[in-house]
Amino acid sequence: MAVSSEPRRVVIFGATSGIAQAVAREYARRGARLVLVARAPERLAAVAADLEVRGGTVVRRVADLTEVRGHRTLVDESIAALGGIDVALIAHGVLSDQAAAVADPLLSRATWEANFVSAASLAERVAERMAEAKHGVLGLLSSVAGERGRADNYVYGASKAALTAYASGLGHRLRGTGVKVVTVKPGPVDTPMTARRTIRSGLLADVDVVGASIHQALERGERVVYVPGKWRWIMAVIRSLPLRLFERLKVR
Repeated sequence: MAVSSEPRRVVIFGATSGIAQAVAREYARRGARLVLVARAPERLAAVAADLEVRGGTVVRRVADLTEVRGHRTLVDESIAALGGIDVALIAHGVLSDQAAAVADPLLSRATWEANFVSAASLAERVAERMAEAKHGVLGLLSSVAGERGRADNYVYGASKAALTAYASGLGHRLRGTGVKVVTVKPGPVDTPMTARRTIRSGLLADVDVVGASIHQALERGERVVYVPGKWRWIMAVIRSLPLRLFERLKVR
């Protein structure tokens, strides 16, 4: 996919997440016009102010993205604000505590609804409008945690596995329409979301490096991107392990 020299029209859903902010900074410093959507108005205002200083033009929308009935209106308003969409990134989600989710089925359900149900609903609405325009790149933030279920995060991992399968099917359906679907699979990233988790420091990627890689993948329209890239090979090995051997591993 050729990279346009014109300022990009970008919509980021879940714009206050650490990874989403890093991607937005890449677009802002290239003069992009952005619609930022998030739930917390004060945090959203702070993110918008930072991006404007960096060169972006920003429109804010406060919304609870788990409210799926509002997705069509939200997407249409974003298109109206920008005059179209070149790139959309769906980056909202939660990293629930596994033990708490097992103990409380409502927490498990909330995790699945935030990470998969609402993300897929929103992606369908964006894809519909992009297909009508025969143009656009739609990125969905999944995770390497969706590649194989592990005892310490399978509630979260299941939601990301579902999102990965959904994105694959959506991309297949949109083949030849001028719309690209990019599935982003980060490993652990140094963000507030992972701050309270027990993760070896050497496994945590720098969020700005991750943001730059995702920006590049979106601009190229890559179908699947692992960030950092080493996770493509790590997960290939993990997927290939026999179940009995895999279950003996302490993978964090």
